[in-house]
Amino acid sequence: MSTLLTIEASPRQASTSRKLTAHFLDCWKATNPGSTVVVRDLTKTPPPFVDVAWIGGAYTPRDQHSPENAAAIRVSDELVAELKAADHIVIGTPMFNFSIPAVLKAYIDQIVRVGVTVSPNNVGLLTGKKATIILASGGDFSPGSPVEKYNQASGYLRQVLAWIGITDVEIILAGRARAGAAGETAVEQFGTAVRSAAAVTQAIAA
Repeated sequence: MSTLLTIEASPRQASTSRKLTAHFLDCWKATNPGSTVVVRDLTKTPPPFVDVAWIGGAYTPRDQHSPENAAAIRVSDELVAELKAADHIVIGTPMFNFSIPAVLKAYIDQIVRVGVTVSPNNVGLLTGKKATIILASGGDFSPGSPVEKYNQASGYLRQVLAWIGITDVEIILAGRARAGAAGETAVEQFGTAVRSAAAVTQAIAA
């Protein structure tokens, strides 16, 4: 049985990225009956930023953890466990100032861990997984557009996922998302790409 991990990063409940992620989930469930879906809404349970206690927890043996180290690393352990259990990860996020929201960056900092998701010699350990990124933006950052080069989010997300071993990554650029202030036109505009990504999932799970 396949497991889908859904990561939501938009602070707006009616956003384009959330509408498209919900559409992806519907397609996944239809093509993968009996599958497991785990939803991690980063705006409802924001991951803490890395601090000194977290660093101590990540880089010292567990039997040497202080209570502060143990508490700080517990969230990371939970997020990593979700990631390891997933066959497919879908990330729905807006583009903020050419990059990603701080809450998504905080999540990434929690799950990139030496000896856990990447080896000490920089080999990603989470292999055999697929990721779909639904990236919504007010402008058009598609290939060939005048501002394509300003899209820092796509390259960063692809790079950091590859760093932990997830190299099968599809990015759906949902540009000009302001057309429909509450995401009303999201599925109409970008639904075909989302359905295609979900259909590929079925082949992987089979």
